[in-house]
Amino acid sequence: MSEAAYVNLEIKDTIGEITFFHPSHNSLPGEILEQLAKTITAAGGDPDVKVIILKSGGDRTFCAGASFNELVAIDNFEEGKKFFMGFANVINACRKCPKIIIGRVQGKAVGGGVGLAAAVDYCFASKFASVKLSELTIGIGPFVVGPAVERKIGVSSFSKLAINAGEFQSAAWALDKGLFHEVFDTTEEMDKAIQAFAQSLTGNSEEARQLIKKVIWEGTEHWDQLLEERAAISGKLVLSDFTKHVLDKYKTVS
Repeated sequence: MSEAAYVNLEIKDTIGEITFFHPSHNSLPGEILEQLAKTITAAGGDPDVKVIILKSGGDRTFCAGASFNELVAIDNFEEGKKFFMGFANVINACRKCPKIIIGRVQGKAVGGGVGLAAAVDYCFASKFASVKLSELTIGIGPFVVGPAVERKIGVSSFSKLAINAGEFQSAAWALDKGLFHEVFDTTEEMDKAIQAFAQSLTGNSEEARQLIKKVIWEGTEHWDQLLEERAAISGKLVLSDFTKHVLDKYKTVS
């Protein structure tokens, strides 16, 4: 029997570790997205938490992005917009969280998974953490996660990911473009570095940590509105004949 999906927050020595998991390659159905946004917000307001680590369960895929089963099931605009607002809410929760969020990307990140990696403040990855924005292949496009990704890697590199939607880019590429900040040969080395880094941050001034977080997110104050507009675009496109045809083919294969 497959392990059940979950989102957990564990606090160790003022470091809040948020772990999400889904048995289907850590994909993100609406329920997990909702829990993730609420958990990030709760950890941000918890006085016992100084620094947050965001990670996924399992040893392989970091996050496969949107839940395919939920995409297939969407049959009206309201449902579509609500689903994509799940990603918007997680990104905005990361943006508004007053605590520095460290990302742990142990494996491949696809679609919304790339958005998560972009929404954290400092991102560690393994050499196996290749990235791909696959949305265009099914007729949608990375509209909601786009602002977060573009903010980190620039317009040209975002264009490469968004348009060349069928090809993975390596962890080394993501490091060079600024999506990842450090890349390690093994998850053991990565985890050791993450713990040391997080612990070092807890010894810094809380006020200074919050102010640097505020500074690095300057210019995104309009994202509540922007990401809702982007969710509406995706919510409309997921109903298109093209997308329905592609999803039906995948559904038949599965």
